[in-house]
Amino acid sequence: MDSVITDEFITRLAERGRDAEDLRHLPDATVDELTATGFTELLVPKRFGGEEAAFPELLDPVRRMAHGCTSSAWAIGFYALHNWMLALFGEQAQEEAFATRPFLAPAPLAPTGRGLPADGGVRLTGRWSWATGVTHGNWLIVGALCGPDDAPWPALALLPASEATIDDVWHTDGMRATGSHDVSVTDAFVPEHRLVKVADIYGGTAPGAGLHDSPTYRWPMVPALALLAAMPALGSAERVADLYAERVGQRVLAYEGKMQRDKPIAQARLAEARVRLRALHGLLDATVGEIEAIVTTGDAVPRTVRGDARLAAAHVVHESRAVIAMLFEASGASVHFLDSPLQRFKRDVDVLSGHVVFDYDTSRELAGALALGMTIPRTAMV
Repeated sequence: MDSVITDEFITRLAERGRDAEDLRHLPDATVDELTATGFTELLVPKRFGGEEAAFPELLDPVRRMAHGCTSSAWAIGFYALHNWMLALFGEQAQEEAFATRPFLAPAPLAPTGRGLPADGGVRLTGRWSWATGVTHGNWLIVGALCGPDDAPWPALALLPASEATIDDVWHTDGMRATGSHDVSVTDAFVPEHRLVKVADIYGGTAPGAGLHDSPTYRWPMVPALALLAAMPALGSAERVADLYAERVGQRVLAYEGKMQRDKPIAQARLAEARVRLRALHGLLDATVGEIEAIVTTGDAVPRTVRGDARLAAAHVVHESRAVIAMLFEASGASVHFLDSPLQRFKRDVDVLSGHVVFDYDTSRELAGALALGMTIPRTAMV
């Protein structure tokens, strides 16, 4: 599937990077090209006409797309991930939503909605932030507390995008092309079959896991989300290292009269960046391989492994951001002009790293506590 995301596609993402930033969402041409690639079909179940690929096949194309545009890679990656997330719902919900192709759904998961009991489902009201890709969305997956007031339970709710209102709030200094506006829903009916319990999603035991009988749908959600979301940071750092190498090879240092490439410190920075990025690939391969081996056997992924995976993703982002900063600070003042891709990569990864799943302190605390056999909060994001 990696060949579907061609070098030419990535080049066009780069060419549209500034326009996408100005638009504050993916350009229509990018969405049209994405649809033509079939990439969003990668994790769609075979019974609905998709490829039902192994989950790890999603990661590398998203990393490569970030060589063109961090924001575009993030939005496209999440469009594809949310097709996988839909496959975790029950059969009837999948039949309804997969009838729309491509299935393009933002999925703000924080439970900031309330689903009150109604005959055959819930009446949903709420407002959600971080609805990546909502401008082109045709469905919506949101987090909500459902059930009676004395016994609510966290759930994901699936509903048509036409039942939501977009609130234009995405005025940011990075990741602008993701179009991650707020969405609001008022008293929308969501039938019971379009709800799935968060506890089942977290544990890899959601209805779709049994429906499709494929390891792809037994991946637990937090590791899946975190590792996918880390790919644009890693790909961006790789591209920044390439751009830095090109730049130092051509740059004459003012007041020194020598090429920057001839300075040992410039050489050392590049070498350090390259080895740190290679180390991240090793961590990524080990983390993904461990989970894939477990889900292939049919076993549930232990909480310790899930905590380690969240920390691995957070570390990939933490290191990628640090590598970008190290190279950026040695690239001169002209990289701050808006026509320099270096400044956009830096701004985008700075903003990306603020995602809650990449909180480096919390990720380390959770992984350490689990390694020590300690109790962590039931609501902890692992």
